[in-house]
Order: sequence, then structure tokens, then C-alpha cells
Amino acid sequence: MPWFAWLLAAAALGVAEFLTLTLVFGLLAGAALVAAVVAGIGIGLLGQLVAFAAAAAAGLVVVRPFALRQMASAPLIREGSDALVGKRAEVMQEVTATHGLIKISGEAWSARALDESLVIPVGALVDVMEIEGATAVVYPRELLP
Repeated sequence: MPWFAWLLAAAALGVAEFLTLTLVFGLLAGAALVAAVVAGIGIGLLGQLVAFAAAAAAGLVVVRPFALRQMASAPLIREGSDALVGKRAEVMQEVTATHGLIKISGEAWSARALDESLVIPVGALVDVMEIEGATAVVYPRELLP
């Protein structure tokens, strides 16, 4: 089989991968490129098929599971308001179950207490437990007396 036929096969498999995003067709396209190189150096059809099969098997058995694990893992960088969860803040206006104001990283945020029975005074340090819209849900760093 001529090397350019393998290149056409690789291109077709690459398009199929682009349309499906399964990682299977992309790995097969890579295997077709390996077969094209083997064909280009003058090895016969049997050698080309063996190279294609070996490269495809290696990709599907070794590379694909690793890539799927990497894609399934949570991102390490939190962005936007998600980055504020877990930060320490200072109470600027008394925080109750319904309203309040805190300062997080130099910005003023509306806040409410996680525990509805708490009233957190001005100057207290709190931890941001979650963000609900534009409101930070907070809990005091030290329990109040």
C-alpha cells in the first residue's frame, strides 16, 4: 500500500476524531501515520499492517486510559468566585442569617452566616464556606462566646 494512502486514512481518521472526540479515531490516525512512515521506507504491506496494528494497540491500551483519567480529574485551578471558598475574611458589618458585609481579599462582599442562629460581630474573622450568587456564606474562625 503506498504511503500517501496511509496519509489519506490518517486524515480521514483525524476528521472522525474531530467530530466524535472519543480519542479512538485520533489514536488510529496516529497509527496510520506510523504505517505511512513504514511504507515510506519501503517495507511491504504485511510490515505496514503490523506497524499499524502495534501502534493502534499501544495507543488504545496505554495512551487512551491515561488520557481519559487526566480529562476526568478536576481542574487544579479555581477561578472567579470559586477561588474565594476557603479564604479568610473580616466582618465589616454585622453578619446574620440574612445579611451582612465582609471584606475578602480587599473587596467588600455581601454575606450571611452559615449557622442561622449566629450573629457575627464587626471585626470578627470568618471563613468563606461557599458562594451563592453574590453572597458569601461564612462561618466564624473561632466560636463566639
